[in-house]
Amino acid sequence: MSDPLRVLAAGDHFVLPSLIRAAVEAELPCEVRELKLGWPLEPFGPVAEVDEASDAEDELIEALADTQVLVTQMGPVTERVLESCPALRLVVVCRGGPVNVNLDAAKINDVRVCYAPGRNAAATAEFTIGLMLSALRRIPQADNLLAGKGSWEGATYYTYEHSGLELEDLPVGLVGYGAVGSRVARALCAFGAQVMVHDPYVRGEIHGLRVPSLGELLRRSRVITLHARLTPETRGLLGSRELALLPRGAVVVNAARGPLLDEDALCDALESGLLSAAALDTYEREPVPPDSRLFALRDRVVMTPHLGGASRAVAEKAARIAAGEVGRWVRGETLAHCLT
Repeated sequence: MSDPLRVLAAGDHFVLPSLIRAAVEAELPCEVRELKLGWPLEPFGPVAEVDEASDAEDELIEALADTQVLVTQMGPVTERVLESCPALRLVVVCRGGPVNVNLDAAKINDVRVCYAPGRNAAATAEFTIGLMLSALRRIPQADNLLAGKGSWEGATYYTYEHSGLELEDLPVGLVGYGAVGSRVARALCAFGAQVMVHDPYVRGEIHGLRVPSLGELLRRSRVITLHARLTPETRGLLGSRELALLPRGAVVVNAARGPLLDEDALCDALESGLLSAAALDTYEREPVPPDSRLFALRDRVVMTPHLGGASRAVAEKAARIAAGEVGRWVRGETLAHCLT
């Protein structure tokens, strides 16, 4: 290119613009400008026709003037943004999928779109195990009683009736065996759990026993953990009919996507005693509305605000993966993770 390459590092309070800038500048000489969006201090949501984005179309359009490359995590790459930025030729999204990009409009406007798969697989897998242990051993509830209220009442969790389950020899079912699920399976095997997996799209060897149907997996699992992608087919994957197949006293863990699980059905199962506990990091609506039934079940539910991928390593890896795509694009090499 005769003119210097101009890159906009539209980061946020997690994938910092400075991280993106440093990674891109280490990859190639270019002019990098920074824009900081509000996530996660400001929640993401639908913006125009895209999902899970910061509400910042105007800021993005202004910052993208005469810029060929956008590297972002939550920037709303809508039809309006794409049509307002004719110099833009490459968008790299620092996350596992470019849900905040209008791919059809990008194609029409001759803009390549890349993403950063696998950036948070290790972090989310570790967090899932943490959620599972927290739910099984009542760790948050005991902490709340002792540290929060100064009460030794949590000692009741040492009675046989109220004591928790241990992972060793416990039948644990995984729905999905992708980058996160496979790591969770390996960790559970190290604990000595009886790992079972249902994923009709995975071939080859797995850690654990392959179970051909979801129904069979549910009937055999004392703990069920979700790792499937959210698609029209998997939305509401676990509803009242599916939860009823679980053994009484089972535990449900979801650190994947909230809409995989019917929350009203989950609350019904917790209230009836069908489930003994649940651990959730993702929800049907985020932020969780204040009238959610989940808040009345805090003695049986562990809740965290979508923190599964919140590690510094994730932010650093995302920036490096994105910068690598920018470098390949400039050098005319095949892009590693490209959708348009």
